[in-house]
Amino acid sequence: MRKALRWLLALTVFIGTLSTAGAATAAQPEATDIKDRLLSIPGMSLIEEKPYPGYRFFVLNYTQPVDHRAPAKGTFQQRITVLHKDVSRPTVFHTSGYNVSTNPSRREPTQIVDGNQVSMEYRFFTPSRPSPADWTKLDIWQAASDQHRIFTALKPLYTKNWISTGGSKGGMTATYYERFYPRDMDGVVAYVAPNDVVNNEDSAYDRFFATVGTQECRDRLNGVQREALVRREPLEARYQAYAAENGYTFDTVGSLDKAYEATVLDYVWGFWQYGLLSDCDTIPADAKDATDEEIWNSIDTVAGFSFYTDQGLAPYTPYYYQAGTQLGAPTIVFPHIEKQYIRYGYLPPRYFVPRSIPMKFQPSAMKDVDVWVRNNARHMLFVYGENDPWGAEPFRLGKGARDSYVFTAPGANHGANVAGLPEQQKALATAKILTWAGVASTAVADDPAAARPLAEYDARLDKRGAERTLRP
Repeated sequence: MRKALRWLLALTVFIGTLSTAGAATAAQPEATDIKDRLLSIPGMSLIEEKPYPGYRFFVLNYTQPVDHRAPAKGTFQQRITVLHKDVSRPTVFHTSGYNVSTNPSRREPTQIVDGNQVSMEYRFFTPSRPSPADWTKLDIWQAASDQHRIFTALKPLYTKNWISTGGSKGGMTATYYERFYPRDMDGVVAYVAPNDVVNNEDSAYDRFFATVGTQECRDRLNGVQREALVRREPLEARYQAYAAENGYTFDTVGSLDKAYEATVLDYVWGFWQYGLLSDCDTIPADAKDATDEEIWNSIDTVAGFSFYTDQGLAPYTPYYYQAGTQLGAPTIVFPHIEKQYIRYGYLPPRYFVPRSIPMKFQPSAMKDVDVWVRNNARHMLFVYGENDPWGAEPFRLGKGARDSYVFTAPGANHGANVAGLPEQQKALATAKILTWAGVASTAVADDPAAARPLAEYDARLDKRGAERTLRP
């Protein structure tokens, strides 16, 4: 009898709720303006709207739980942007894995499908950082859950197909999101995404640097790098003056000497990450005969002497924390430099995060993702650059993968994209993106060679490139 009464009471309340909702709907017609519809989503608030021809562009805050496993324990405001085309078009979900740009821009898949674009700022990059910051809540599952909640909130508005994308750490982010929430997206396009499965086995990077480009170019780069360490004393004196002039300090890395060596050891890596083989002519041909000014300028242009200062490192604390707890970080050797010139070697992430933030590495995190991709990838496209150091350890597909691909753009660096692939691969990749987005024509379905981006190139909107940092 008690059960029957409880059931009847529950049914009465449920019917009353439906009646109230119906009355509210009748009294308040559904918003039709896209801004009103976005702001009707619980937890969504407007920062600003910026005009752009053919689009509406919104910078928004979305309320997220600090801990998705315990939502009641606090929230923070996560910044996102929406480049709105039309609700009848597919949507691309983009993240750089770092901050989000607050200016209108369009990722390559967005241009290909002529769609909407939602971009997310990665948790703990300011201003999307909880206060106080509990750094244990910065991990790949929590970030993937941020994306899942944003997708869940926006999917009723943008009902067509969704594709996630990102470059470098953003490509890693898109991959991790797919691993934890494989039912959300209709496809994934991950650019230049490193896959450091075993953190303490980095010989793939050493093999890369032994063969990349040409012998002449490698000799030029190695010569300048070695010479910068040979001339450590006079160049560090210049570094000291440079730091004093700009108010730079070195508490996090530990000393100016460590910062100097770290910058010099980044030099060859940085050149190949952002440079092209054709840029080798800009490197001094004979480092031993080069002036101190030429050595300094070459290192500073490629690696940047401001980066390992406290001021340069601070914006990247979330990245280095993740590199030291889950993502892993490469360690490389320098066979062209005598041991007496290297005091510290390639420093691990712990040196780039304030000591007040505890870190403990989790070796199973990347192994889990790697195994999942090999066995479960579906509608996933990975694009790498032939001359990009971060591609030395790429994602690979196993027998369990379905309709997924790994392509490499010849001669490309960390800015590799679909447009830079060989013609046949470019056509196939474009056709797959159109198909996964649900906008492929019959002609494309019959012949991938017919695939073309659906939106015309826009010099302002489509100006793209890898984020200028020596991190992924």
